[in-house]
Amino acid sequence: MAEGSNSHRRSAFSPGLAVLLSGDEAKISPQKSHLVSYHDEIGHQAVERTLEHIFDLPHKSLVRPPGPIDAGFIRLILRNQARKFDLDWEKCNHGYQGSILIVDRGAGQSKVVLDDLSICGKFKSIREPLLVESSAPFSSARANACVWKGKWMYEVTLETSGVQQLGWATISSPFTDQKGVGDADDSYSYDGRRVTKWNNDAKPYGQPWAVGDVIGCCINLDAGEISFYRNGISLGIAFDGIRNIELKKGYYAAISLSEGERCHLNFGSHPFRYPVDGFDPIEAPPRCRMFTSYLLRCLFRLLEVQNLEKSESAYFEKLRRVKKFAPLQELFHPISEGICAEFFSAVKGSQECLEYIAWGSLTTFLLDVFRAREPHDFSCLDQVLDLFLRFQGCTPLLQELIVALSCMCKAAPLVLTECPYSGSYPFLALACRLLRHKDVMHLWWNSEDFAFSFEGFLTRKIPNKQDLQCLIPSVWWPGSSEDEVSMTLTMTTLSDAIKKIEEMHHELCSLLICFTPPVSPSQPPGSIFRSFVQSLVLKARGGDHRMVVSGTFNNTVLVSLYTVILHLLSEGYSMDSSGSASSSKVNCGTGVGFLHKGGKRKFPTQLLFRNDAYYSVVPRIGGSPNILMYYQADAVEDEVQWDEGCMDDEETRVTHTTTQKPCCCSITDVTEGVRYKDNAKYIPSTSKGPCKPMPERSSHVAAECSGRSLGDDIEEKPSTSTQSEIDYGYQTLHNLESIPMAAQSSSEALKDEELLDAFYFMSQQSQSISLLEETDRQIREKSCAEQVRRLKEARNSYHEDLVDCIRHCVWYRATLFSPWKQRGMYATCMWVVELLLVLSESKIMFHYVPEFYVESLVDCFHALRRSDPPFVSPAAFLKQGLASFVTLVVKHFDDTRIVNPDLKDLLLQSISVLVQYKEFMHVFENNQEAINGLPRSLLSAFDNRSWIPVTNILFRLCKGSGFASSKNAESSSSATFQVLLRETCIHEQELFFSFLNRLFNTLSWTMTEFSMSIREMQDKHQVADLQQRKCSVIFDISCNLARILEFCTREIPCAFLMGPDMNLRRLTELIVFILNHIISAADAEFFDMTLRRPGQQLEKTNRTMILAPLVGIILNLMECSSTSEHRELNDVMAVFASMDCPATIHFGLQYLLSYNWSNVLRGDASLAKLAQLEEFSHYFRRITMAVDGKEEHNTSSGDEDDDTCCICYNCDSDATFQPCHHKSCFGCINRHLLNSQRCFFCNAVVTSVTRITDS
Repeated sequence: MAEGSNSHRRSAFSPGLAVLLSGDEAKISPQKSHLVSYHDEIGHQAVERTLEHIFDLPHKSLVRPPGPIDAGFIRLILRNQARKFDLDWEKCNHGYQGSILIVDRGAGQSKVVLDDLSICGKFKSIREPLLVESSAPFSSARANACVWKGKWMYEVTLETSGVQQLGWATISSPFTDQKGVGDADDSYSYDGRRVTKWNNDAKPYGQPWAVGDVIGCCINLDAGEISFYRNGISLGIAFDGIRNIELKKGYYAAISLSEGERCHLNFGSHPFRYPVDGFDPIEAPPRCRMFTSYLLRCLFRLLEVQNLEKSESAYFEKLRRVKKFAPLQELFHPISEGICAEFFSAVKGSQECLEYIAWGSLTTFLLDVFRAREPHDFSCLDQVLDLFLRFQGCTPLLQELIVALSCMCKAAPLVLTECPYSGSYPFLALACRLLRHKDVMHLWWNSEDFAFSFEGFLTRKIPNKQDLQCLIPSVWWPGSSEDEVSMTLTMTTLSDAIKKIEEMHHELCSLLICFTPPVSPSQPPGSIFRSFVQSLVLKARGGDHRMVVSGTFNNTVLVSLYTVILHLLSEGYSMDSSGSASSSKVNCGTGVGFLHKGGKRKFPTQLLFRNDAYYSVVPRIGGSPNILMYYQADAVEDEVQWDEGCMDDEETRVTHTTTQKPCCCSITDVTEGVRYKDNAKYIPSTSKGPCKPMPERSSHVAAECSGRSLGDDIEEKPSTSTQSEIDYGYQTLHNLESIPMAAQSSSEALKDEELLDAFYFMSQQSQSISLLEETDRQIREKSCAEQVRRLKEARNSYHEDLVDCIRHCVWYRATLFSPWKQRGMYATCMWVVELLLVLSESKIMFHYVPEFYVESLVDCFHALRRSDPPFVSPAAFLKQGLASFVTLVVKHFDDTRIVNPDLKDLLLQSISVLVQYKEFMHVFENNQEAINGLPRSLLSAFDNRSWIPVTNILFRLCKGSGFASSKNAESSSSATFQVLLRETCIHEQELFFSFLNRLFNTLSWTMTEFSMSIREMQDKHQVADLQQRKCSVIFDISCNLARILEFCTREIPCAFLMGPDMNLRRLTELIVFILNHIISAADAEFFDMTLRRPGQQLEKTNRTMILAPLVGIILNLMECSSTSEHRELNDVMAVFASMDCPATIHFGLQYLLSYNWSNVLRGDASLAKLAQLEEFSHYFRRITMAVDGKEEHNTSSGDEDDDTCCICYNCDSDATFQPCHHKSCFGCINRHLLNSQRCFFCNAVVTSVTRITDS
């Protein structure tokens, strides 16, 4: 017996193992891979039993060798095991013979790539070999492999989500600059951008795709079917009955991409992300795949046994009593060395194998070791990493592993059931732990794919509509019967998941910031991170300005980077025990970050004058850098310094050092947590919220009125260059980053797709709720079955839109509006506002300030102001830290040093938005800069470009005191600014008259446009949405302009009643003109319904809005004429009577008197003033009748006046143009000269005007 045992030891293997290694294992069942030991009695087992478990060998098939168990013995075992996997690979690979043909195009006989000879258009390789981008308008290509029987698939990971046609095509399918995959008989494709399938013709199919989606393209030649998968979910059979192709002339994997579209093709070079049962990859897996996977499983079981020995918990103590293994403390090193030696020997020299293993079994192995969820096993992963780094082939493998992890981050979707450790978190956490090792960080930085993989780690996969249905299955809004708690819990869960991912982004960037590259000359820490940020912004800016850039750009990278920088500047970071930078614990009371440090502040001005490749293309406030460089002064301070809050009054100053802290530091941790919990379910139902736009439609005029919407064919008319409150949900947010430090521009080119979409859906949500409520009301009131049916159909559509909006809003609340981000954004705004105000005191430096400093500030300010849930109350938002923002926008919206008019418009838009709210209006009234300069600047800015926002602002300042406005008076009106406007108009008469002239012209033009729009819709007998919107917007503008004119007649009546009567005549003509247009609309119901849009109040959408200011103008003039002691006042009644249309005027006055004012003005003090209008009408009638009788008498006597003005046909020609001597009346000539200095008869330049009586 003993002799036999010695014999076994000498041979090292039992007969059972020899049978196993020979391949004849039919009678022997291999041991399962789970942690189970085989023993006959309780007690310590032999080492060979443990090795059998580790290497998945049959029980008692291994005998201890005569010598020590070393790495050579382990490798002998594994090499014998390798034979079995070679046989298995040959069996699996046998299925590729006779079914697929691969044409070698230089990549190898078994390598599937795009066939260069099949390309139509142009593809550029972003990363070899299969990450491609189309650089032609339309590019198509086939792979170099065709299949004619069996079931095959390949995967496409979308780097962009535009027009791409993915599928299969034969060699006979033509590719042109117009035709691609799916545009021929034997060509089939799926296009998720247009949600169609293509086979000659397009038909609806599938779901919309998004960036990061993995599209599986499957062909079943046995059944004649083609199907597609999106992220592992079947989209159904797209095509059936496809034609059988003869041998070796089958179907090729093929793609067609529009220009700029990018995708990553996987024909089998990597394990599929979402494999489909029964379908094989076109490219066969490498030979080493099965054996290397087995080796990694062996290493994992070795680590399991080791961990079982090390664990000290009572659970593992009981487990050890049942599952006993021999101690491996002394044997761990030779076993692990042997496994790793065989592993790296297998992958050495084969790039295909290395790539396949890194993307597949190695990533899976490391995630299993590290654990995808907390708590992570850091020590075990570090042990594996130290083990790998001893081997020579580790460097390329780890470099490929990092690339694989970064690409997996791009395509990792959030799964609700896996939160908070979902999405890209497992891959980011693993990468961060690996990169803590100095050698791994060095080889990553030294790799060619450093920037590419870093972008991948910062990329986030944004869900589309279908994804959000899975993420947020239940939605709720006020008044609905849905489950509020469920949606609240979902939003909290998503917020936690996003927080985990952001923490990993912070850690990754902190590791890179702390890394010092081993180069000469030495570079300071953070230099690599700064260079990456600058190159990233240059790439984004190049895409923004249509410049040639290296690849398309994913804006989520900038969003992530901005979030990281904001966190570092706001929350700060400290070194942990492992030597890595990590975010410090937030202390909202003191503010530990750079942004929350009070006292002295400084800025290095040399940043403004740098002229390197990055800074030289940045637009500046004063113009192009190439022009400004010639005017740079030699003596410029190296830095500017100022005290925090120095721009504010001492009484109202709020800083980080005062007793009253700014909003960003006045919220304690406890308060912030309660606030976040309470606002997690915040859904704005209507405009009643504290920060919602005023219900008056005119507040949205600028958003509604774009230059093109009013007609592109109108030349030299007042342009519309602005947007107001609602349009902040649509306009491009230029950037968010506002810190003028080394990384200040990280998001200068951020187009803010996320913020843009966030504000859009928030605006749509409130509107959809109003539409749904209005439709429900109409359904209850209607009795006609057909009307009810149509209303229910509309309701279903509104309901679907509302649910979609709420899901998007929940997503953006979870991702964008977390409390710490709001806190950091607020402190950022405070810092940059003060910086810009300090720099504006210098004539030289202010010219060199980059435009994006201002743009990012304004975008950041309004994003924070409109954040959902709100950061702070509107009353505290400006007063507690950002009062100087009002100073900035008022001081510079009309600053001549700012060359770019769009930048001025941005500041003017901010004023237009803020004056809508009484809390913000109060800040304006207490701001010295606004008091001193705002009225005059507004009057001078009322020009062809900025007239719409100026109109909105003046309307807000002046409203509430006109005829029929006290009932609906808004609390945002300002008595203070009304007085200031009046004083400005009186003391600066030339400026006021110039403004008044432009006001007359603009109101006349808008009413003409409005009348034409009404007539167009009446002629077509059908109101289109765009036409109705245009008509309603122009009407809003006209009403606002009329209210401003009413304010002028009330506060500055002397401008019309004293001196030349030209202003009074123009005012009278305008009143008659407007009345004529309003009354001429025969169908009053059509008129009112045309103005009304869904979700608006009826009293805000009828003729009252334009008729009331007209009545107010007439009453203001009459009241001033009757109460004034001056006898030289112009006669209002005489001017009205002198018009050549007395019948029209009389009819208009009667229309005003017969209007339903009693219902409109119920409870309004203006109702009593109508008696004055009636008296005016009677008096006008008597005068016109007397004038008519006199004219009849003159006509009958045969007296004719040949010297009548040929322009107005009302006055005598008593003046001549010089030098051409053409004659007209003095009033017509003066009015014409307000807008043109040329004679309206001969177009000669007028040098002077001579009164005929004077000559």
